[in-house]
Amino acid sequence: MSIERFCPSCVETGTDRAPARGERTGRIVRWLAVSAAAASLAACAQSSSVTQKSGLRASRTASLDHDRAAAPSIKRRVAATRKQSPSASRETVSHGVASFYTEGTKTASGEKFDTTQMTAAHPTLPFGTRLRVTDVGSGKSVTVRVNDRGPFVPGRVVDVSYSAASALGMVGKGVANVKLDVVD
Repeated sequence: MSIERFCPSCVETGTDRAPARGERTGRIVRWLAVSAAAASLAACAQSSSVTQKSGLRASRTASLDHDRAAAPSIKRRVAATRKQSPSASRETVSHGVASFYTEGTKTASGEKFDTTQMTAAHPTLPFGTRLRVTDVGSGKSVTVRVNDRGPFVPGRVVDVSYSAASALGMVGKGVANVKLDVVD
């Protein structure tokens, strides 16, 4: 029988005897000590780079504060805007293509859809907003109340109910070029 079969570590070390239990424990302890030393060195190296970055950040901040204090001639402007309420004056929301719809049981606002009411669907205006929809070609106009979301066709600005489309004279055409004004 060969010695490799009984003691593989003997072949590695080139001796005829297996390492004693104390020798193996000593190797493990040395390996753990080297690993711990390497880990602590890595931690020290990492913390010093963080400290250096923090120092750079602090010096940059101090430099900016010094520049601001040295230049008092810089004046900051604050733009103040006054928001007008839509009821104060008519506000043109947009121009574009309008269409009408007759199908649906419930609107996005939760109301039951009724084709006989003067209502409309708009993508962004709040529910309850009153819009004046004016056909640019004929000059006819109607006032509708926004109670739904839409239209979901690219290029369209509003969907009106069938009764509003009939008053505008666009039922036969299906669409019309319109101007939208917020009334209330």
